[in-house]
Amino acid sequence: MTDSTAELGVELERLALRALSQTWSNLNATFFGHRLRPPSFALSDSTQRLGRWVSAERTIELSRGLLLSHGWGVVVEVLKHETAHQFVDEVLQCRDEVAHGVSFRRVCAERGFDARAAGTPRDGSAPEDATARVLERVAKLLALAGSPNQHEAQAAMNAAQRLMLKHNLDVVRSGAQRGFEFKHLGEPTGRVGEPARLLASILGEFFFVEVIWVPVWRPLEGRPGTVLEVCGTRENVALAAYVHDFLLHTSERLWREHKCSAGLTGDTDRRAFLAGVMAGFRDKLQRERRHKQTEGLVWVGDPQLDGFFRGRHPHTRTRRHAGSAHNPAHADGRAAGRDIVLRRGIDAAPSGERRLLGSKR
Repeated sequence: MTDSTAELGVELERLALRALSQTWSNLNATFFGHRLRPPSFALSDSTQRLGRWVSAERTIELSRGLLLSHGWGVVVEVLKHETAHQFVDEVLQCRDEVAHGVSFRRVCAERGFDARAAGTPRDGSAPEDATARVLERVAKLLALAGSPNQHEAQAAMNAAQRLMLKHNLDVVRSGAQRGFEFKHLGEPTGRVGEPARLLASILGEFFFVEVIWVPVWRPLEGRPGTVLEVCGTRENVALAAYVHDFLLHTSERLWREHKCSAGLTGDTDRRAFLAGVMAGFRDKLQRERRHKQTEGLVWVGDPQLDGFFRGRHPHTRTRRHAGSAHNPAHADGRAAGRDIVLRRGIDAAPSGERRLLGSKR
């Protein structure tokens, strides 16, 4: 998170307002069929509300603190909320209802928007007690995966994955209605490299979430970027976020160890090695999935999650990227990736904090 005490200068604020206007235009096209007229946009110093639609001035007003203290994904969710108010006011012309009345709630429900009157939009950041219990069971197994005995460690990791697979299979088969959330993982970047693309594919293929690279605005840099979004149930989003961080830090640690053992002084082969690590770990997961399929544990997807994802992203494009040349560094990374055991604990989080999956903190 960005320091909330930071201030936007005049130029950065102008660029942020332009980005909000462009994002609004995309929302108008995607969710409202171009039926809205462009409003004005303004930033306020309010600490009481994240945003509001000011009908008399035809203005959508957002808090500066929202831009500075939350990721762009949350900003967009608040903008959706206020755009829904604009739609109810100017298109449906429902002016005899309370602000968050029946018409507003219906408009939000039809488009998958957060209709709550207060609070930060949910982004999968804090599992509730019921789902936290599942994560705690997984966390205990991953703690065992820290065993120095390679066979015991691997068995614990397999048990954790089997637990999540059976849990998700049972939930989908029950047909019960579930809530889904989104979360942006990692820092926005200007260019998505092969290691990041492979990591995203691992999450989408093996950890019960939908993944997509989405455009964002970086307010303090005045530049666009791209960030990975995952969608799923609260427990699956939490697990995917954990795996994402674990693999990022583990791959960087493996690269440092490889540099030292190979006597390398530069980072020329770093990206190829990191891509190899991700490819190797994916190889391992694919092998383990084939074994689970022999036990009758076959994941075929979640129709409810697919509906939630398509509601958030009605228009998606798939792009194919050529992989890097499989040089010796890639091969070394791939071999290292096949030996990774997913376990509890991250040794080198950016903040210096040691984080644990399923922690009550």
